[in-house]
Amino acid sequence: MAERKAKPTRGVVTRKSFPWVTVISVVAVISLAAVVFGYAYTQLSAKNDRQDALAAWTPSVDNRDPSNRIAGVLKGDYPAGQHVRATQRVAYEQSPPIGGAHDGTWADCSGAVYASPVRTENMVHGLEHGAVWIAYNPDRITGDALDKLSARIDGRNYSMMSPYPGLDMPISLQSWGHQLKLDGADDPRIDQFIQALRTNPNTYPEAGATCDTMGGQFDRDNPPPFDGDPPGPDAAPVTGAGENR
Repeated sequence: MAERKAKPTRGVVTRKSFPWVTVISVVAVISLAAVVFGYAYTQLSAKNDRQDALAAWTPSVDNRDPSNRIAGVLKGDYPAGQHVRATQRVAYEQSPPIGGAHDGTWADCSGAVYASPVRTENMVHGLEHGAVWIAYNPDRITGDALDKLSARIDGRNYSMMSPYPGLDMPISLQSWGHQLKLDGADDPRIDQFIQALRTNPNTYPEAGATCDTMGGQFDRDNPPPFDGDPPGPDAAPVTGAGENR
């Protein structure tokens, strides 16, 4: 008999598995990138929107004092360069004050957030140098609201913030000759006031003056204490009866 030829055996075909792990990893990376990009875009857009919104409150040749259009701003006119001694009080017309005679040493206003109340006469001198001062009632502003206010001041030159015991409103903003009292830290007028009046050369007397502490005359970590009692009969008038600059 003729030998039967053996049938060739078929090779075993190995089926490749679908690379699910790789696909899932790629999708995850793309999704994460989309989230990061979307967040960055949203933050940038929000920042641009805030800048656009504040542009109207930026001083210019045609708009020398934009705070004129901020509802609730109190204004006053005071002589500059009127100094009193370190132990002398001033009979201010507003509380907190917005100008007039003040201590010869200015409070550090280079973005200082004071944890304790500071002597008013030193703070007013900072206003004369172009700073904005946020005062707040420590019994009414705490927690998140306090953090929001601090974020506007901390490390920002020509700015300062301090508790002000007995303040008749939760928040009071001061620049030289200007004041705005508010109920809460989310009020948009806070940013408008700062934009309009911080180092606005049209509204404060000593353009170019520094806010840094000079020669150790003022201890930022241990500032002169606040005195909430009414000034006595020996207090200097706000118009100045102390030493001229």
